[in-house]
Amino acid sequence: MNTVTTPSHADDIPTEVDFTGAPRGKFYRPNLRLNLPVYLDAEVQDYLNVIAAKKGMPLSQLANDLLKREIGIIEAVK
Repeated sequence: MNTVTTPSHADDIPTEVDFTGAPRGKFYRPNLRLNLPVYLDAEVQDYLNVIAAKKGMPLSQLANDLLKREIGIIEAVK
């Protein structure tokens, strides 16, 4: 069984890990756009789920519509 020494900082890579000779940037994609998850507070999600169900639309579409409307308001008062 291999054992790995835990470094003093949990985020550090153990000294046994050696990336010498590993290809650099193998997974780099310059124009890649990631869709990052957005986490809602439980009460906000529950509230929006009710509205989305009444409108017969997915929660993500409702949330995007509300945010786009809010962005429009913000931009209008600039």
